[in-house]
Amino acid sequence: MVKPYHLFFDVVFKRMDPEAAHSLAFRWIGLAGRVPVLRDVVQGALAPYLGRGLGGPGSVEVLGRTYAAPFGLAGGFDKDARAVRGLTMLGFAYVEVGTITPRPQPGNEAPRMFRELSLRALRNRMGFNNKGAHAAASSLRRLRSTAAGRQLRIGVNIGKNKTTPAHEAAEDYALCARVLAPFADYLVVNVSSPNTPGLRDLQTVAELRPILVAAREAADAATTAAGVPRVPLLVKIAPDLADADVDAVADLVLELGLDGVAAVNTTIRHDLGLGGLSGPPLLARGLEVVQRLRARLGEGPAIIGSGGITTPDDARAYLRVGADLVQGYTGFIYEGPFWAARLNRALVADAKARP
Repeated sequence: MVKPYHLFFDVVFKRMDPEAAHSLAFRWIGLAGRVPVLRDVVQGALAPYLGRGLGGPGSVEVLGRTYAAPFGLAGGFDKDARAVRGLTMLGFAYVEVGTITPRPQPGNEAPRMFRELSLRALRNRMGFNNKGAHAAASSLRRLRSTAAGRQLRIGVNIGKNKTTPAHEAAEDYALCARVLAPFADYLVVNVSSPNTPGLRDLQTVAELRPILVAAREAADAATTAAGVPRVPLLVKIAPDLADADVDAVADLVLELGLDGVAAVNTTIRHDLGLGGLSGPPLLARGLEVVQRLRARLGEGPAIIGSGGITTPDDARAYLRVGADLVQGYTGFIYEGPFWAARLNRALVADAKARP
């Protein structure tokens, strides 16, 4: 039996340019999230676990915060923090916004987003298109100024501008951390996108250490000045790292006292064209990396697991191998607006069933 959204996808979205379809869906979600009665009715029907307070059944204590459920939206969908309320309305327990760079930038030339239908995957070469750190901070400041907005769980994914040379990368990450930390529940240093030239080279320990130190110091200074709690800092890594390099990043996280790792980003190990591939082809390697990280990190630093999550069983697999939180994006495109709520309801039911 064909599900209504799958029929809609085949008839409407599949015939549209992928980036145009993304922009249209984003506008709808953002608008719905700004209509209080509609927003509350939709959330009450789809995601009642979000209305029971942050300590309800299925909630997760991680990174010094309580999350109402384990599954959230990965970075890349809401690049400028303009639709967070609408996305939580649909059942995401948290939203990671970004990637955000210090200065606005248009990203790479179109076309830059592609559906790989036979794999139920996406391939993108977006290039960190966003309005910049100060614009995102303005959006987040407005959101956090309300009682409801302060209850939301928001991660902020930060990167460097394309024109910033590698030897100045730490300054870009520090600026983003300083501007955005007061509004974030966690920060993610993104050095693993394949769509900014030279960015993945920053995953080597020698290049990564000064970036993480600078971001940590800037975030701490900003939250202290704002009188808000310290913000956890994580680093996001690629699935294409060799196992030895995954271990080296884990060791650096322990050395610096970082709060965790987000694993994994998109892969360039495919023959489909330029850009990073996301979706089901990432699942096996994502699980391997998370399991390896957990063995290396021990029980301390947190792990956000992502890559190829489509079903509740996929999310459960990440949680079993050591992830504390899980997130997805590509499944949202292929499974529709009720996807996050279905997935989180299953995970909350698991928690209720445990003795």
